[in-house]
Amino acid sequence: MGEKSQQSAVSSQQSNVGAYGNTPDKKPKATRDEYGDTLLELGKKRQDIVVLDADLSCSTKTNKFATAFPERFFNMGIAEQDMIGTAAGLSLTGKVPFASTFAVFETGRAWDQIRLTVCYSNTNVKLVATHGGITVGEDGASHQALEDVALMRALPNMTVIVPADAAETASVINTIADYKGPVYVRLGRAKVPYIMPDDYKFRIGKAFVFHIGRDVNIVASGIMVAIAKKAAEMLSKDGLDTGVINMSTIKPLDGEALLKVAKSSKLIVTAEEHSVIGGLGGAVCEFLSENHPVPVKRVGIHDSFGCSGNPDELIKFHGLTAEDIVKTVKNAINHS
Repeated sequence: MGEKSQQSAVSSQQSNVGAYGNTPDKKPKATRDEYGDTLLELGKKRQDIVVLDADLSCSTKTNKFATAFPERFFNMGIAEQDMIGTAAGLSLTGKVPFASTFAVFETGRAWDQIRLTVCYSNTNVKLVATHGGITVGEDGASHQALEDVALMRALPNMTVIVPADAAETASVINTIADYKGPVYVRLGRAKVPYIMPDDYKFRIGKAFVFHIGRDVNIVASGIMVAIAKKAAEMLSKDGLDTGVINMSTIKPLDGEALLKVAKSSKLIVTAEEHSVIGGLGGAVCEFLSENHPVPVKRVGIHDSFGCSGNPDELIKFHGLTAEDIVKTVKNAINHS
């Protein structure tokens, strides 16, 4: 049972820290931890913020908010459908509800409630799910959401966001607190490196361009952005000018950025910790096929469930390493 048993901008958002620069002085931090910290700070500033959880607050880190503001925290128990309906109701009273649990439970068990009481009704509910992807690790396939982005992306009125690091997570949470409408944010369990510049500010529907490559561009989301940057460094040593784009908003997709990238290079590679069916790779292929067809290769989970294991081992097992991206790029170029 694992932790379940326990309590336009292409130009305006280009990197100013070098092509593949990062912030190595900061220790890696899980996006779920940053969510808990940011939610706590929001609660101090705004009385309209309320938080709901499905008996996993110690894991989703909403327990920090619960401790500080018990009168604005609701532990709904292992009743995800009830949690979503209650969140929608609270939003109609003027509250801004953040409803959290593991990604596999939030988007799977409560999909019908999300569809009708959140999206169809267009209520101001913020669904912030943790433990997305295979890096949930030893909890195994039952807890590894690999289709959640696809499920949420298909729903009208829903905005879908996958932050790349803790810094972007903080900016995302603050941004969606002011945004009116349904939002799904996918966070992770494992610690990830800081990669976004200190002055970065997230904007819904706007990609962040680290560098646009002449030979290939890697469009990535979540933990795969850091891995894409490593792959780009490796490819640059082989003489391939490789760009990296953080497409943290999966819906609405930044078409302007994607068009600019597609027109600048011979190949696009997408990278995501999610099924290649219906996620970032699917979204990119759909957009480009209608607007500017170019070769696209998708790095992600290829129509399979996850399995139990160490997160690093699972990244290797499913072909999501920097070396796997490099191999994908070189194979595509060699066969072009």
